[in-house]
Amino acid sequence: MKRPVAALGVLVGAFAASGSAPTRADTTSHALYGTLSDGRTVDIYTLRNANGIVMRFLSLGGCITEIDTPDRHGRLDNIVLGHDNLAGYDSNVGFFGAIVGRYANRIAKGSFTLNGHTFHLPINNGPNSLHGGTSGFNLQLWQVAPRAVPHGVAAELSYTSPDGQDGYPGALKVQVTYTLEDSNALRIDYQATTDKPTVINLTNHSYFNLNGNGSGSALHQLVQINADSYTPTDATQIPTGEIAKVAGTPMDFRALRAIDAGIYTPFEQIVLAHGYDHNWVLNKTHPGELSFAARAYAPRTGRILEVYTTEPGVQMYTGNYLQGNLIGSSHTLYRQGDGYTFETQHFPDSPNHPNFPSTVLNPGEVFRSTTIFRFSTDQ
Repeated sequence: MKRPVAALGVLVGAFAASGSAPTRADTTSHALYGTLSDGRTVDIYTLRNANGIVMRFLSLGGCITEIDTPDRHGRLDNIVLGHDNLAGYDSNVGFFGAIVGRYANRIAKGSFTLNGHTFHLPINNGPNSLHGGTSGFNLQLWQVAPRAVPHGVAAELSYTSPDGQDGYPGALKVQVTYTLEDSNALRIDYQATTDKPTVINLTNHSYFNLNGNGSGSALHQLVQINADSYTPTDATQIPTGEIAKVAGTPMDFRALRAIDAGIYTPFEQIVLAHGYDHNWVLNKTHPGELSFAARAYAPRTGRILEVYTTEPGVQMYTGNYLQGNLIGSSHTLYRQGDGYTFETQHFPDSPNHPNFPSTVLNPGEVFRSTTIFRFSTDQ
Protein backbone atom coordinates (compact mmCIF):
# COMPACT_ATOMS: atom_id res chain seq x y z
CA MET A 1 0.00 0.00 0.00
CA LYS A 2 1.36 3.38 -0.98
CA ARG A 3 1.56 6.22 1.48
CA PRO A 4 -1.67 8.31 1.37
CA VAL A 5 -1.23 11.37 -0.76
CA ALA A 6 -4.60 13.01 -1.50
CA ALA A 7 -6.19 14.77 1.48
CA LEU A 8 -9.90 15.22 1.77
CA GLY A 9 -10.34 18.28 3.95
CA VAL A 10 -11.49 19.46 7.39
CA LEU A 11 -14.82 21.22 7.75
CA VAL A 12 -14.69 24.75 9.19
CA GLY A 13 -16.09 28.06 8.01
CA ALA A 14 -19.03 30.39 7.54
CA PHE A 15 -22.48 29.64 6.13
CA ALA A 16 -23.42 31.61 3.07
CA ALA A 17 -26.98 32.02 4.27
CA SER A 18 -25.89 33.55 7.55
CA GLY A 19 -24.44 36.65 5.98
CA SER A 20 -21.45 36.43 8.29
CA ALA A 21 -18.03 37.50 7.09
CA PRO A 22 -15.73 36.10 5.96
CA THR A 23 -17.95 33.87 3.82
CA ARG A 24 -17.14 31.29 1.17
CA ALA A 25 -20.53 31.31 -0.51
CA ASP A 26 -19.56 28.55 -2.92
CA THR A 27 -18.60 26.13 -0.14
CA THR A 28 -21.20 26.43 2.62
CA SER A 29 -24.98 26.43 2.88
CA HIS A 30 -27.90 25.25 4.98
CA ALA A 31 -31.53 24.39 4.32
CA LEU A 32 -34.61 23.02 6.01
CA TYR A 33 -34.39 19.23 6.42
CA GLY A 34 -37.77 18.65 8.07
CA THR A 35 -40.12 19.34 10.96
CA LEU A 36 -40.41 17.30 14.14
CA SER A 37 -43.78 16.22 15.56
CA ASP A 38 -43.62 19.06 18.12
CA GLY A 39 -43.17 21.66 15.39
CA ARG A 40 -39.45 22.28 15.81
CA THR A 41 -37.50 22.49 12.57
CA VAL A 42 -34.32 20.62 11.70
CA ASP A 43 -31.78 22.10 9.29
CA ILE A 44 -29.18 20.34 7.19
CA TYR A 45 -25.79 22.01 6.73
CA THR A 46 -23.41 21.48 3.83
CA LEU A 47 -19.69 22.19 4.08
CA ARG A 48 -17.41 22.00 1.05
CA ASN A 49 -13.65 22.45 1.15
CA ALA A 50 -11.37 23.86 -1.56
CA ASN A 51 -10.87 20.37 -3.03
CA GLY A 52 -14.58 19.69 -3.47
CA ILE A 53 -14.94 17.36 -0.47
CA VAL A 54 -18.49 17.60 0.90
CA MET A 55 -19.75 16.98 4.43
CA ARG A 56 -23.38 17.32 5.54
CA PHE A 57 -24.83 17.26 9.05
CA LEU A 58 -28.08 17.96 10.86
CA SER A 59 -28.87 20.37 13.69
CA LEU A 60 -30.57 17.33 15.26
CA GLY A 61 -27.87 15.47 17.17
CA GLY A 62 -25.17 17.02 15.01
CA CYS A 63 -25.69 13.87 12.92
CA ILE A 64 -23.22 13.59 10.05
CA THR A 65 -25.33 12.34 7.14
CA GLU A 66 -22.76 12.42 4.37
CA ILE A 67 -19.03 12.68 3.68
CA ASP A 68 -18.22 12.59 -0.04
CA THR A 69 -14.61 11.65 -0.79
CA PRO A 70 -12.83 10.53 -3.99
CA ASP A 71 -11.59 7.04 -4.73
CA ARG A 72 -8.26 6.39 -6.47
CA HIS A 73 -9.85 7.41 -9.80
CA GLY A 74 -11.35 10.61 -8.42
CA ARG A 75 -14.93 9.34 -8.20
CA LEU A 76 -16.83 10.85 -5.28
CA ASP A 77 -18.92 8.62 -3.02
CA ASN A 78 -20.55 9.07 0.36
CA ILE A 79 -18.50 6.94 2.79
CA VAL A 80 -20.77 7.13 5.87
CA LEU A 81 -24.02 5.31 6.60
CA GLY A 82 -27.21 7.09 7.62
CA HIS A 83 -31.02 7.17 7.69
CA ASP A 84 -33.04 8.12 4.64
CA ASN A 85 -35.47 10.47 6.44
CA LEU A 86 -35.95 12.66 9.50
CA ALA A 87 -38.03 10.04 11.31
CA GLY A 88 -35.00 7.76 11.39
CA TYR A 89 -32.81 10.43 12.99
CA ASP A 90 -35.59 11.41 15.41
CA SER A 91 -35.22 8.01 17.07
CA ASN A 92 -31.75 7.10 15.71
CA VAL A 93 -31.56 3.71 17.36
CA GLY A 94 -28.21 3.09 15.65
CA PHE A 95 -26.78 6.54 16.56
CA PHE A 96 -25.86 7.10 12.90
CA GLY A 97 -23.35 9.96 12.61
CA ALA A 98 -24.40 11.48 15.93
CA ILE A 99 -22.68 13.41 18.68
CA VAL A 100 -22.91 11.00 21.62
CA GLY A 101 -23.11 12.10 25.26
CA ARG A 102 -23.31 12.92 28.06
CA TYR A 103 -21.50 9.65 28.48
CA ALA A 104 -20.55 7.73 25.35
CA ASN A 105 -20.67 3.94 25.62
CA ARG A 106 -22.01 2.00 28.61
CA ILE A 107 -22.35 2.60 32.34
CA ALA A 108 -23.04 -0.57 34.32
CA LYS A 109 -26.58 -0.92 35.66
CA GLY A 110 -27.15 2.79 35.00
CA SER A 111 -25.43 3.84 38.20
CA PHE A 112 -22.27 5.57 39.39
CA THR A 113 -21.07 7.25 42.57
CA LEU A 114 -19.35 10.64 42.61
CA ASN A 115 -18.17 12.43 45.75
CA GLY A 116 -20.26 10.12 47.91
CA HIS A 117 -23.50 10.61 45.95
CA THR A 118 -25.01 7.87 43.79
CA PHE A 119 -26.64 8.85 40.51
CA HIS A 120 -29.12 6.71 38.58
CA LEU A 121 -29.39 6.79 34.79
CA PRO A 122 -31.96 5.36 32.35
CA ILE A 123 -31.51 1.67 31.53
CA ASN A 124 -31.65 1.43 27.73
CA ASN A 125 -29.24 -1.37 26.80
CA GLY A 126 -29.93 -4.64 28.58
CA PRO A 127 -29.20 -3.93 32.26
CA ASN A 128 -27.03 -0.90 31.43
CA SER A 129 -27.19 2.74 30.33
CA LEU A 130 -25.86 3.39 26.82
CA HIS A 131 -24.71 6.60 25.10
CA GLY A 132 -26.21 9.04 27.61
CA GLY A 133 -29.59 7.40 28.14
CA THR A 134 -33.00 8.08 26.65
CA SER A 135 -32.44 11.83 26.13
CA GLY A 136 -28.89 11.65 24.82
CA PHE A 137 -27.14 14.31 22.78
CA ASN A 138 -28.02 12.45 19.56
CA LEU A 139 -31.68 13.40 20.08
CA GLN A 140 -31.16 17.09 20.95
CA LEU A 141 -31.46 20.13 18.70
CA TRP A 142 -28.12 21.95 18.60
CA GLN A 143 -27.59 25.62 17.83
CA VAL A 144 -25.33 25.96 14.80
CA ALA A 145 -23.22 28.99 13.94
CA PRO A 146 -20.52 29.67 11.34
CA ARG A 147 -16.94 29.80 12.50
CA ALA A 148 -14.22 31.42 10.42
CA VAL A 149 -11.03 29.36 10.14
CA PRO A 150 -8.01 29.50 7.86
CA HIS A 151 -7.69 26.86 5.14
CA GLY A 152 -11.13 25.32 5.48
CA VAL A 153 -14.75 25.73 6.51
CA ALA A 154 -16.24 25.19 9.98
CA ALA A 155 -19.38 25.20 12.08
CA GLU A 156 -19.79 25.38 15.84
CA LEU A 157 -22.63 23.42 17.46
CA SER A 158 -23.80 24.37 20.96
CA TYR A 159 -26.10 22.70 23.47
CA THR A 160 -26.69 23.03 27.21
CA SER A 161 -27.72 19.86 28.99
CA PRO A 162 -29.74 20.85 32.07
CA ASP A 163 -28.88 19.69 35.56
CA GLY A 164 -30.41 16.27 36.12
CA GLN A 165 -31.02 15.40 32.47
CA ASP A 166 -31.10 11.58 32.30
CA GLY A 167 -29.86 11.59 35.89
CA TYR A 168 -26.54 13.35 35.29
CA PRO A 169 -25.56 16.12 37.70
CA GLY A 170 -24.74 19.66 36.66
CA ALA A 171 -25.76 22.00 33.85
CA LEU A 172 -23.29 21.02 31.11
CA LYS A 173 -22.51 23.58 28.39
CA VAL A 174 -21.11 21.86 25.30
CA GLN A 175 -19.57 23.16 22.08
CA VAL A 176 -18.62 20.86 19.21
CA THR A 177 -16.81 22.28 16.19
CA TYR A 178 -16.78 20.51 12.84
CA THR A 179 -13.92 21.69 10.65
CA LEU A 180 -13.48 20.51 7.06
CA GLU A 181 -9.94 21.50 6.30
CA ASP A 182 -8.50 22.07 2.86
CA SER A 183 -5.85 19.54 3.87
CA ASN A 184 -8.61 16.93 3.53
CA ALA A 185 -9.36 16.08 7.14
CA LEU A 186 -12.46 16.36 9.26
CA ARG A 187 -11.49 17.75 12.64
CA ILE A 188 -13.92 17.52 15.55
CA ASP A 189 -13.18 19.64 18.63
CA TYR A 190 -15.21 19.12 21.80
CA GLN A 191 -15.38 21.56 24.72
CA ALA A 192 -17.58 21.56 27.84
CA THR A 193 -17.99 23.19 31.25
CA THR A 194 -20.21 22.33 34.22
CA ASP A 195 -21.61 24.03 37.32
CA LYS A 196 -21.50 20.81 39.41
CA PRO A 197 -19.11 17.86 39.53
CA THR A 198 -20.15 15.42 36.81
CA VAL A 199 -18.82 12.81 34.39
CA ILE A 200 -18.43 13.30 30.65
CA ASN A 201 -17.43 11.19 27.65
CA LEU A 202 -18.13 12.53 24.15
CA THR A 203 -17.64 10.95 20.74
CA ASN A 204 -18.95 10.80 17.18
CA HIS A 205 -20.77 7.67 16.02
CA SER A 206 -20.27 7.70 12.24
CA TYR A 207 -20.25 4.34 10.47
CA PHE A 208 -17.67 4.20 7.68
CA ASN A 209 -17.58 2.11 4.53
CA LEU A 210 -14.69 3.17 2.31
CA ASN A 211 -16.24 1.44 -0.71
CA GLY A 212 -19.23 3.75 -0.35
CA ASN A 213 -22.55 3.85 1.47
CA GLY A 214 -24.74 0.98 0.28
CA SER A 215 -21.90 -0.96 -1.34
CA GLY A 216 -22.43 -4.00 0.87
CA SER A 217 -20.17 -5.51 3.50
CA ALA A 218 -17.12 -3.57 4.67
CA LEU A 219 -15.65 -6.56 6.49
CA HIS A 220 -13.04 -7.18 3.76
CA GLN A 221 -11.55 -3.75 4.43
CA LEU A 222 -8.27 -3.57 6.32
CA VAL A 223 -7.93 -1.95 9.74
CA GLN A 224 -5.01 -0.99 11.96
CA ILE A 225 -5.43 0.11 15.60
CA ASN A 226 -2.48 1.60 17.49
CA ALA A 227 -3.08 -0.38 20.67
CA ASP A 228 -1.22 -3.14 22.50
CA SER A 229 -4.17 -3.70 24.86
CA TYR A 230 -7.96 -3.61 25.11
CA THR A 231 -10.60 -3.75 27.83
CA PRO A 232 -12.41 -7.14 27.91
CA THR A 233 -16.09 -7.14 28.86
CA ASP A 234 -18.62 -9.36 30.57
CA ALA A 235 -21.68 -10.79 28.82
CA THR A 236 -23.46 -7.39 28.99
CA GLN A 237 -20.43 -5.65 27.40
CA ILE A 238 -19.38 -3.90 30.59
CA PRO A 239 -15.57 -3.88 31.13
CA THR A 240 -14.33 -6.33 33.71
CA GLY A 241 -11.64 -3.83 34.74
CA GLU A 242 -8.85 -5.87 33.16
CA ILE A 243 -6.43 -4.35 30.66
CA ALA A 244 -5.63 -7.31 28.40
CA LYS A 245 -2.95 -7.70 25.74
CA VAL A 246 -4.11 -8.09 22.14
CA ALA A 247 -1.13 -10.25 21.14
CA GLY A 248 -2.13 -13.72 20.00
CA THR A 249 -5.85 -12.87 19.83
CA PRO A 250 -8.30 -11.71 17.12
CA MET A 251 -8.17 -8.31 18.88
CA ASP A 252 -4.68 -7.68 17.48
CA PHE A 253 -4.88 -4.95 14.83
CA ARG A 254 -1.40 -3.55 15.39
CA ALA A 255 -0.73 -4.23 11.70
CA LEU A 256 -3.25 -3.76 8.89
CA ARG A 257 -5.52 -6.79 8.61
CA ALA A 258 -8.98 -7.50 7.26
CA ILE A 259 -11.82 -7.18 9.75
CA ASP A 260 -13.22 -10.54 8.63
CA ALA A 261 -9.92 -12.27 9.43
CA GLY A 262 -11.04 -12.40 13.06
CA ILE A 263 -14.72 -11.53 13.31
CA TYR A 264 -15.90 -15.10 12.66
CA THR A 265 -13.60 -16.78 15.18
CA PRO A 266 -15.04 -18.40 18.36
CA PHE A 267 -12.97 -16.08 20.56
CA GLU A 268 -15.05 -15.46 23.70
CA GLN A 269 -15.01 -11.66 23.44
CA ILE A 270 -16.25 -11.75 19.85
CA VAL A 271 -18.94 -14.28 20.74
CA LEU A 272 -20.20 -12.09 23.61
CA ALA A 273 -20.37 -8.96 21.43
CA HIS A 274 -21.61 -10.77 18.27
CA GLY A 275 -18.63 -9.25 16.48
CA TYR A 276 -16.27 -6.37 17.28
CA ASP A 277 -17.66 -3.87 19.78
CA HIS A 278 -14.70 -3.21 22.05
CA ASN A 279 -12.54 -0.46 23.48
CA TRP A 280 -8.87 -0.50 22.53
CA VAL A 281 -6.37 1.19 24.87
CA LEU A 282 -4.40 3.48 22.58
CA ASN A 283 -0.62 3.63 22.80
CA LYS A 284 0.28 7.09 24.06
CA THR A 285 3.61 8.69 24.91
CA HIS A 286 1.82 11.32 27.02
CA PRO A 287 -1.82 11.35 28.23
CA GLY A 288 -3.96 13.70 26.18
CA GLU A 289 -1.57 14.02 23.26
CA LEU A 290 -3.00 14.18 19.75
CA SER A 291 -1.65 11.00 18.20
CA PHE A 292 -2.35 8.26 15.67
CA ALA A 293 -5.17 5.94 16.70
CA ALA A 294 -6.36 3.90 13.73
CA ARG A 295 -6.26 3.42 9.98
CA ALA A 296 -8.66 1.78 7.51
CA TYR A 297 -8.00 0.88 3.87
CA ALA A 298 -10.31 -0.34 1.11
CA PRO A 299 -8.31 -2.18 -1.57
CA ARG A 300 -11.21 -2.00 -4.03
CA THR A 301 -11.45 1.81 -4.10
CA GLY A 302 -8.05 2.80 -2.72
CA ARG A 303 -9.61 5.00 -0.04
CA ILE A 304 -7.71 5.42 3.22
CA LEU A 305 -9.01 6.78 6.52
CA GLU A 306 -6.61 7.75 9.31
CA VAL A 307 -7.78 8.65 12.81
CA TYR A 308 -5.92 10.84 15.31
CA THR A 309 -7.21 11.68 18.77
CA THR A 310 -6.40 13.09 22.20
CA GLU A 311 -8.63 10.41 23.75
CA PRO A 312 -7.13 7.35 25.52
CA GLY A 313 -9.35 4.81 23.74
CA VAL A 314 -11.21 3.96 20.56
CA GLN A 315 -14.24 1.69 20.12
CA MET A 316 -14.46 -0.20 16.85
CA TYR A 317 -18.02 -1.40 16.32
CA THR A 318 -18.94 -3.50 13.30
CA GLY A 319 -22.67 -2.79 13.29
CA ASN A 320 -23.48 -6.11 14.93
CA TYR A 321 -27.14 -5.26 15.45
CA LEU A 322 -27.85 -4.11 11.90
CA GLN A 323 -30.18 -6.93 10.89
CA GLY A 324 -31.35 -6.04 7.41
CA ASN A 325 -34.56 -4.35 8.59
CA LEU A 326 -33.40 -0.73 8.30
CA ILE A 327 -33.47 1.11 4.99
CA GLY A 328 -30.46 3.41 4.94
CA SER A 329 -29.71 6.62 3.08
CA SER A 330 -28.32 4.42 0.30
CA HIS A 331 -31.88 3.07 -0.18
CA THR A 332 -30.54 -0.39 0.63
CA LEU A 333 -31.02 -2.53 3.73
CA TYR A 334 -28.15 -2.30 6.21
CA ARG A 335 -26.74 -5.54 7.59
CA GLN A 336 -23.98 -6.38 10.07
CA GLY A 337 -20.61 -5.29 8.72
CA ASP A 338 -21.97 -2.78 6.19
CA GLY A 339 -20.05 -0.14 8.16
CA TYR A 340 -17.79 0.22 11.19
CA THR A 341 -17.18 2.97 13.71
CA PHE A 342 -14.06 4.46 15.27
CA GLU A 343 -15.56 6.02 18.41
CA THR A 344 -12.70 7.88 20.08
CA GLN A 345 -13.42 7.98 23.79
CA HIS A 346 -12.56 7.43 27.42
CA PHE A 347 -13.19 3.85 28.46
CA PRO A 348 -16.69 2.42 28.96
CA ASP A 349 -17.97 2.46 32.55
CA SER A 350 -14.97 4.50 33.71
CA PRO A 351 -16.89 6.07 36.67
CA ASN A 352 -17.08 2.55 38.16
CA HIS A 353 -13.43 1.62 37.51
CA PRO A 354 -10.88 3.67 39.49
CA ASN A 355 -8.03 2.13 37.44
CA PHE A 356 -9.40 3.67 34.22
CA PRO A 357 -8.60 7.26 33.15
CA SER A 358 -10.95 9.62 34.98
CA THR A 359 -13.99 11.12 33.26
CA VAL A 360 -14.81 13.55 36.10
CA LEU A 361 -15.33 17.21 35.21
CA ASN A 362 -15.49 19.79 38.01
CA PRO A 363 -16.69 23.41 38.05
CA GLY A 364 -13.95 25.75 36.88
CA GLU A 365 -12.44 23.09 34.61
CA VAL A 366 -12.81 22.87 30.83
CA PHE A 367 -13.24 19.54 29.10
CA ARG A 368 -11.41 19.48 25.76
CA SER A 369 -11.02 16.69 23.24
CA THR A 370 -9.98 16.53 19.58
CA THR A 371 -10.39 13.85 16.94
CA ILE A 372 -9.24 14.08 13.31
CA PHE A 373 -10.46 11.86 10.48
CA ARG A 374 -7.99 12.24 7.60
CA PHE A 375 -8.95 11.01 4.12
CA SER A 376 -6.69 10.05 1.22
CA THR A 377 -6.15 7.37 -1.42
CA ASP A 378 -3.38 4.95 -2.36
CA GLN A 379 -2.61 6.88 -5.54
